[in-house]
Amino acid sequence: MKVDYHVHLEEGPYSLRWWNRTADALLAFRHTDYERHTREWMEQISEWMASRIQQGAFHSQWLDLYRMRAKQQGLKQVGIVDHLYRFREFKPYFEQRILVGNDELGQLQRTWLDQVCTNSIDEFVSFIESQKPAWEADGIQLRLGMEADYFDGGEDVLAPMVAAYPWDYVIGSIHFADGWGFDNPDTQERFEQQDLLGLYERTFHVIEKAIRSKLFEIVAHLDNLKAFGYRPKEEQLFPLYQRIARALQESGVATEINTGLYYRYPVKEMCPSYSFLQILHEHGVSITTSSDSHFPDHIGSYLAGARQQLRKAGYNQIATFEKRVRKLVALEDME
Repeated sequence: MKVDYHVHLEEGPYSLRWWNRTADALLAFRHTDYERHTREWMEQISEWMASRIQQGAFHSQWLDLYRMRAKQQGLKQVGIVDHLYRFREFKPYFEQRILVGNDELGQLQRTWLDQVCTNSIDEFVSFIESQKPAWEADGIQLRLGMEADYFDGGEDVLAPMVAAYPWDYVIGSIHFADGWGFDNPDTQERFEQQDLLGLYERTFHVIEKAIRSKLFEIVAHLDNLKAFGYRPKEEQLFPLYQRIARALQESGVATEINTGLYYRYPVKEMCPSYSFLQILHEHGVSITTSSDSHFPDHIGSYLAGARQQLRKAGYNQIATFEKRVRKLVALEDME
C-alpha cells in the first residue's frame, strides 16, 4: 500500500518567498488564460492568490489540490498534520520552552512564532474531519494527525491535547535543541559553535524521552539535526541509533522514513539515514512513509525511493493508523 503520513497544509512566515511558492503550487494544477509573464497573466495569478489568502489553508479548494495529486500518485492513505505551534491555544507552550529573549536568536524566534501562530486547533480538526468523505469517494482514506513538538517535561500540556481530539495518530517531533530551532536556515551558523557529538547526545536524549512518554503513535524524522549537513562521523552515532531503536521497540512506537530533508534541505538525505534504518529494522521497529510536504505539488515526493530503501533494509510491511490503532500492511511498489 502507498501511504503518505506526514503532510502539511501551511507553514508561514508569510513572506514573499511564501507567496511565490504558493503561487507555484497553484500553477502546478491550474492553467492560466494568458501567456506567461504578461500583465494579464500576473493579474490572474494575483486573483488566485488573493482568494487563497482570504480562504486560508483550511478550505476545500486548497485541500482538493492535495487530493488530486494523491490520486495521481496512487496513494491509498494520506495523513494531514499541522505543527502544534500553528495554533494559538499552544503559543504559551512554545513561549515557555524556546528561546524568545532579547538577544538576536530570541528576537528572531519570537518574531517567527508570532508570524506562524495564526490558527485555532478546533478549526483544523473540524475541517479535516469534514473532508474525509470527499477523499473516500476518490478511494483515498484521509487521516487526521497532529505534529507536536516534544520538550522535556512537556507532558502536562501535550497529554490533554492528545486526549481531547479524534486523532487517527499523533506525531512527536523535535525541532529545538536547548531552545534553539536548529532547522531554521537563518540560525544554521550556530552549528559552527557546537560540539556536534554533544549536541546529538543531548537531542537524542530528548527524542528518547518523547518515545518513552507514549504520547505518540509516531516519532518523526529521528535524525533531522543533520538538515544542514552538520554531523559527526556517523559511526560515533551508532550507539545513539541503537538506544533510540530499543526505545521505539520497547515502547511500541513507530517512526517514519521521511523524504523532506532529501528534497528541501542541503543534506539531501532522507530521515533516517540508511545506517540508522538498518538498525531500526534489526530491532523490529515499525515504520511508515512520509513526504513532509508543505504544498500540494510535493505530496508523495520521493516516496518511491523511500520504499526502495525500506525493502533494501529488509522491511516488507509499513504502519498505518486509524483512531490511534496501528495496523501493518504490505509494502508494495507499483511504479
